[in-house]
Amino acid sequence: MDEDDRPRGPQDKSAASHRLGQPLDTLSLAEFDERIAALRAEIERLSQARAAKAASLAAAEGLFKK
Repeated sequence: MDEDDRPRGPQDKSAASHRLGQPLDTLSLAEFDERIAALRAEIERLSQARAAKAASLAAAEGLFKK
């Protein structure tokens, strides 16, 4: 399984994992950088998945409108 396709969740204890709203005062600068990079990668992954879903829905709508 490709690294980007693997499931993510509470079991993922990597340094780059992040929970919304968690305290940030104990993070080092390197940990901030890792988390920012991971979140940017996740945003890109979500954007690509959303675009693919939108294209699929548009294709289906076009097919059924005929």
